[in-house]
Amino acid sequence: MAHDRSAELYAEIHRSGYYPDIVADGLRDALAGETVAAFVAHHEPTFDRDEIRRHMTVLVLTGTRMVLLHTDEHPADDLVPRPYTSTTSEAVGLDQVASVVVTRIVSTAGQLEEAVLTIGWGAVQRLDLEPARCDDPHCDADHGYTGSVSSDDFSLRLAAAGDGGQAVERLLDFARHLSSATARPAARPTARGRGRG
Repeated sequence: MAHDRSAELYAEIHRSGYYPDIVADGLRDALAGETVAAFVAHHEPTFDRDEIRRHMTVLVLTGTRMVLLHTDEHPADDLVPRPYTSTTSEAVGLDQVASVVVTRIVSTAGQLEEAVLTIGWGAVQRLDLEPARCDDPHCDADHGYTGSVSSDDFSLRLAAAGDGGQAVERLLDFARHLSSATARPAARPTARGRGRG
C-alpha cells in the first residue's frame, strides 16, 4: 500500500489559514476515506474591483481517483445576507484522465522559476479554428477551415517568486505521481492462430 499523506495534507490546509475547517470537511467528504498518494494545496488572492477575495485549490491523488476541490469566498448577496464561502469538489477516475501536460520554466542560471500543470479528462473541449490555406499565394478560393480540438479541463501555474520554490516542486511531484498513475500499458498484439494446411 502507498504511503498515506493525509496528515501532511490536512496540516498544509491548516497552515494556509484559509477557512481550514471548511476546506478540510469538503475534502474529507470527497476523499471518502481513500489514501492520499500526492497532493497540491494552493491558496491565492484574487482582485475584484476594490476587494481582495481569496481562493483555495486542492488537488489530491488517490489510488483510483484525482480529486479537485475549490473553495471561494463571496460577499453578501440577495440570497445569502452575510459573506460566505462555497466549496466545490470533483472526482475524476484515473482511467478518465486523457492528458497530463507539464511546462517547466527554468532560468539560464538553471533555477526552476515556474511550473504549469494542465490536466485534461474530456469535461471541457476547446475548438481552435482558422481558415485553411493552400500553397498557392495567388489562390483566393475558399478552402474551408482547419483546426484542432484539445482538452483543457484544469490548469495550475505556480511560480517560485510568488508561491515559493517548495510549492513549485510539490506541483511537479504531483504531476509525476499523476503521470505514473495514469500510464496505460501498450496493447499487446493478439496472436493469430495458424490455419490447418
